[in-house]
Amino acid sequence: MSETSTSNASDRPKAVVLLSGGLDSTTALAVAVHEGFEPYAMTFRYGQRHAAELDAARRVAEAFRVARHQVVDIDLRVFGGSALTGDAEVPRDRSAGEISTGIPITYVPARNTIFLSFAVAWAEVLGADDIFIGVNAIDYSGYPDCRPQYIDAFEKMARLATRAGVEQGRMLRIHTPLILLTKAQIIQRGLELGVDYSLTLSCYDPGPGGRACGHCDACTLRRKGFREAGVADPIAYDD
Repeated sequence: MSETSTSNASDRPKAVVLLSGGLDSTTALAVAVHEGFEPYAMTFRYGQRHAAELDAARRVAEAFRVARHQVVDIDLRVFGGSALTGDAEVPRDRSAGEISTGIPITYVPARNTIFLSFAVAWAEVLGADDIFIGVNAIDYSGYPDCRPQYIDAFEKMARLATRAGVEQGRMLRIHTPLILLTKAQIIQRGLELGVDYSLTLSCYDPGPGGRACGHCDACTLRRKGFREAGVADPIAYDD
């Protein structure tokens, strides 16, 4: 587990922000900053094949001068069950209709539950009552742990499972500012907040140099979002 501090502490309320280095999590970080929170970014090295996103997360964390950037090592490859943590092929060149139907092989079992559990633990130690996560239930790949029902249920559970909630009566809040936005709306919101999307990476299967493939579901949804937003995507693709 590695930790980087990039700014001095402030009097702003603290918030843990789950930061993958992708478009959505970076926009969620920008929203947290805009809403007056002091961000503590948490990134996971979980055995993902798209580990180049860790470099993107570091770039983003540095650009936003987060109070601390925590990179947590866990190995979800021991369970398998996903193309992102195993050898199965990542789906490529699927249509928007195909992407929105069913749960794809890129789903990592219980990933957001695991990530949010770590975020809750860190928030309790920091004395933070707020967690930001960039889940989206509109332009997304059908993951069950990106839905509002899931977030509501986890938030209730977390309030029951922590000393801060039980003894101190603190009310943990999980913020999902992007959950009902299209990818184009997310991009537009990010641009309004000054996000530099050239720092981000959204690809599930980047090449050896970390360049986005341009064909996986994540790349397809990203390109669709920029196209519908009417702005150019600032990153390069292998194709």
